[in-house]
Amino acid sequence: MYRKQTKELTETPPGVEIRHGRRVSSLRIRFYYKNVECRETLKLKPTKSNIKYVQRLRCEILNSIERGTFNYADYFPNSKNAKKFGHARGNITIDKLLTDFFDQAEKTLQPSTVIGYRKYANAHLFPKFGNLFIKDLTPKMLREWISSLNVTSKTISHILTPLRAVIDRALNDDLIDKNPLDRVKVNRIINKNTARSAFEVDPFTTEEIESILKSANGQIRNLLQFAFFSGLRTSELIALNWGDIDLNKKTANITRAFVCGEFKATKTESGNRILLLLPPAIQALQAQKKHTFLTKDRVFHNPDTNEPWVDNEQIRLKAWIPIIKAAKVKYRNPYQTRHTFASMMLSSGENMLWVAKQMGHRNIKVLLKHYARWIPDSNSINGYTPINNWDVIK
Repeated sequence: MYRKQTKELTETPPGVEIRHGRRVSSLRIRFYYKNVECRETLKLKPTKSNIKYVQRLRCEILNSIERGTFNYADYFPNSKNAKKFGHARGNITIDKLLTDFFDQAEKTLQPSTVIGYRKYANAHLFPKFGNLFIKDLTPKMLREWISSLNVTSKTISHILTPLRAVIDRALNDDLIDKNPLDRVKVNRIINKNTARSAFEVDPFTTEEIESILKSANGQIRNLLQFAFFSGLRTSELIALNWGDIDLNKKTANITRAFVCGEFKATKTESGNRILLLLPPAIQALQAQKKHTFLTKDRVFHNPDTNEPWVDNEQIRLKAWIPIIKAAKVKYRNPYQTRHTFASMMLSSGENMLWVAKQMGHRNIKVLLKHYARWIPDSNSINGYTPINNWDVIK
């Protein structure tokens, strides 16, 4: 009976069709978008009023296509074409966006950077938001999550970096209309008890340095002594080659770092520098020559394998932790050898510009930001000995 009635409505406007099913008939709209013919079925009975409505809808779609403002998902959010044209609102999970982000990041970013982002994403973002549709991510959800994190401010910043990237992509692809992070004031909601970084400047005193070096021997002592009196980053220490050393001029040419199994440029452009070697650093190199100089390769080797150190973690586990325990000093991470060098030089009255250059800083602003409290009124402040008294390490 119903089919008989619908057959009478054979005249429809261009682009509007009657679609007959087994039980019911409905209306279908047809139009071209990006040179592709699109057909979308509407759950509307083919009545005269509905046909007029669909005709007006088609005109509205054609106008928005002409203006360049058409978004498929605004009209047909559940259509396969919405996904095809990149307008599938609510159909893309954060898991998918993060996966796409890392696929692209591997082509454009340093391997060490990608590994760092993956570590934070695997620990925090995938478990918390992986199955969530990007459109369902809200400021309230983010505020509650960030305030619950028992990590430092710096770690929160690292965690949010890939999340910001996928949210920006979702905005650009019209998957969402607003950035939920824009309404989150991170500094106001982080846990103040954990906000301070474990990597804050906490240098070793003269007595602690002596105790650490007395507790070490052989290649490990040479490595630690050179670290304390050169200020190099651990990745730079690992990459240091005998060809970079000029013992006659008492200099080292710092041009690279060893990160994630491969060599790369120093962390910053200013990190590419000529390092003036202090007497204790030269002493460490002289002692190290008998172990690795004939290899004409990297300076510092793992004595257990007779191969160059692989990464910071290997040094920390095999050399650093056992020596710190043996020396009975408060534990700090190996990077504190670099902080110790800077604070020690400043406390010894060395020129700030010279110290900044030794550290590989672009200017003294970075130095002042981290080490201002070690700039002395006298040479005996903060438990350090003037540099001239460090000529010989016993």
